[in-house]
Amino acid sequence: MALEDAGAQVDHAFTRPDLRGLSFENAFAGAPSFLRRRYSKDLSGVDLAITGAAFDQAVTHRPGARFGPRAIREASSLQPFDAPFGWGYDPLSELAIVDYGDVAFDYANVAGFPRRLQDHIAGVLAAGAGTITLGGDHFITLPILRAYAERFGPVALIQFDAHSDTWPDDDPVRIDHGSFLYKAIREGLVRPSEAVSVGIRTDNPDTLGVTIIDSLSVHQAGIETTLERIRGVVGRRPCYVTFDIDALDPAFAPGTGTPVWGGLASWQAAALLRGLAGINLVGGDVVEVSPPYDPTGITAIAGAHVAMELLCLYGWTRRPSR
Repeated sequence: MALEDAGAQVDHAFTRPDLRGLSFENAFAGAPSFLRRRYSKDLSGVDLAITGAAFDQAVTHRPGARFGPRAIREASSLQPFDAPFGWGYDPLSELAIVDYGDVAFDYANVAGFPRRLQDHIAGVLAAGAGTITLGGDHFITLPILRAYAERFGPVALIQFDAHSDTWPDDDPVRIDHGSFLYKAIREGLVRPSEAVSVGIRTDNPDTLGVTIIDSLSVHQAGIETTLERIRGVVGRRPCYVTFDIDALDPAFAPGTGTPVWGGLASWQAAALLRGLAGINLVGGDVVEVSPPYDPTGITAIAGAHVAMELLCLYGWTRRPSR
């Protein structure tokens, strides 16, 4: 750590002189933007916008993921001192990244939320930047995918999750975090042949043709075999990664709405995300971090690391030093 910088820096969320570079202000003080990036609505020259969707009104069990974006931002304050381990480059110094803040919406107008989020993401994409979204429950991925499909056409999808989220739901106005992928496929946002779900460990008779790599398969086959299967599905197509924190075993992420035992260990998730370097990632999210059920904060820490890995994946094919 540059101690002279640590003694002089404060509130880089507002005072950061440019959009690139590490931050050394005290992790326990200051305004907690994601990775101490500058809060900004100006997307001029921005490569990647971090944004939040503090919405949890589509959950089937425990609410609380509306507090996820705030908790993930706070947990991320431990990471901007150094380049991320294992990547061999520093995306914080090579990419222009802002914290774009959260999508604004009327909490009492639930039916109006999907369009607000879709337009929010579409605005970022129209400016030429990508997005990593901090959720929020897993419903948020559906309006995000609508915005991405408008720009890229159907995208390949990598889903880390305990649940397939393909339960039938043909009501166009119904909002449910357990059917986001069902609707995304029905709407043509994602093709089943180009979608893979990793870490599944709950029963669903109809996964609509999505490739399922359940958690036991990951444990038994190992990281490299799992990566080969994922890459075989998504290829080089524009790809979106959605990471439900309940893909991790509750031992590593207890603060989530629908925890299921037998999940991925944090080291497995890290190895899989890093092993995907080179995919054509156009955006991603981390969802279902529910801080009220985790007084230790380890779930938010996991969420912050997942978001950092997604950031690294996004920058891998775009870094100037490549």
